[in-house]
Amino acid sequence: MHHEGLLVITNNIHVATILMPCPRIDVIIVGGTLRRADGGIVGETAVDTIKQFKVDYGVIGASAIDDDGSLLDFDFREVRASQAILTNSRNVILVSDSMKFTRSAPVRIGHISQVDVFVTDSHPPESVTDACRHGGVRVEVVEMADEGPTRNAAE
Repeated sequence: MHHEGLLVITNNIHVATILMPCPRIDVIIVGGTLRRADGGIVGETAVDTIKQFKVDYGVIGASAIDDDGSLLDFDFREVRASQAILTNSRNVILVSDSMKFTRSAPVRIGHISQVDVFVTDSHPPESVTDACRHGGVRVEVVEMADEGPTRNAAE
């Protein structure tokens, strides 16, 4: 929020709302179907809009991360949007909390080796760490401290 000169393309109305007061950040909200549960905008219109851009940084999430490094979600429409972000980003950042290491979901987004940076709140299981190492993925562990988040790079 403290940056300026950014163009942010988002498929989430909450992200747009957070950035709305920032006068030096331009925000494009993709069209599509609103998923009321989390403010996500999904569907073919969202995917088509995302595909119109080639961005420097794409940020995705996942509902689950399998032991083999598969990135999974519950909503096939969100998966299509995430896949479009993966394809149309020069650098991909996966943001996912440690709860995703113990969950399962049915729809495959892709593999963790397709991302450049993985940001999480605790060290991943050894199998995921190995997949990151083999895929050249930098792991950033962000631990919450009393004074706010702190970062520790993992290999």
